[in-house]
Amino acid sequence: MPILEVENLSVSFKQYYGFKKKSHKVISSLNVTLEAGEVLAVVGASGSGKSLLAHAILGILPRNASISGRIKYAGEDLTTARQTVLRGKEIALVPQSVNFLDPLMRVGNQVRTSVKSGDAVSVQREVFERYHLRPEVEDMYPFQLSGGMARRVLLSTAMVSGAKVIIADEPTPGLDPDVIMEALNNFREVADNGCAVMLITHDIESTLNIADKIAVFYSGTTVEIAPAENFTGQGEELRHPYSKVLWRALPQNDFTPIPGAQPHPSSLPAGCLFAPRCEMATPVCRQEQPEMRGLRGGMVRCFHAT
Repeated sequence: MPILEVENLSVSFKQYYGFKKKSHKVISSLNVTLEAGEVLAVVGASGSGKSLLAHAILGILPRNASISGRIKYAGEDLTTARQTVLRGKEIALVPQSVNFLDPLMRVGNQVRTSVKSGDAVSVQREVFERYHLRPEVEDMYPFQLSGGMARRVLLSTAMVSGAKVIIADEPTPGLDPDVIMEALNNFREVADNGCAVMLITHDIESTLNIADKIAVFYSGTTVEIAPAENFTGQGEELRHPYSKVLWRALPQNDFTPIPGAQPHPSSLPAGCLFAPRCEMATPVCRQEQPEMRGLRGGMVRCFHAT
């Protein structure tokens, strides 16, 4: 049984334009599951809903957000009350923004508050050494850290938490290549020890070294979930046309962009959200959004995928 299940998740935000209230749907019919012991990488363009998914799971969306669908943890609905109890304990976040650090607390103490077993000081100092943070860093306040140092502190907090699920939202920007690989290998290590890791990232290439599965997001929904080994060659093993062009657009591949842009939540097209940019699109694609379906050991949201 998956430890985390997201079923038909939709998230909308209410905004006022003068005296008129409008609702923009930024996530629609999103599905993803996470197993204990696996690393699931979530990839897609900026604005595709990756970070919002993390915030929805943890219950930290803004007050003007409306949510529908179902999120389950360990087989039970993840209600607001349950999110409050589990957040930071069984479900830990490595946030994208360094503003999640408490500006009034020394960073060493912040990491120690997350330690659930063993001597907190020793555990904190060990993880700081692992991520190349000098001993004097533990006595610093967040404003005294560089961006890379702050990210390593946030990473340290999650790693010492003993959480069963770690959601890492772009944890490696600003880090040097050696520290990036150290961090990614640590995610792989905690997964091998039974933790479930959701890694939200733009760096598909580095992620392939540790991920079991890749979930591809487009315009607020899941378009494909594929084994990591499918991301190879020219993308022949991938199922969705967007997954293929995303892979081929990387510098080490064709580096070929596709026309158009991801639609804004205020002007989503009818039917398949990728249809306006897809060479395979037919009239049915512009009228109806396809459901996720199993195909060749993965999942895909496309009428024409084979």
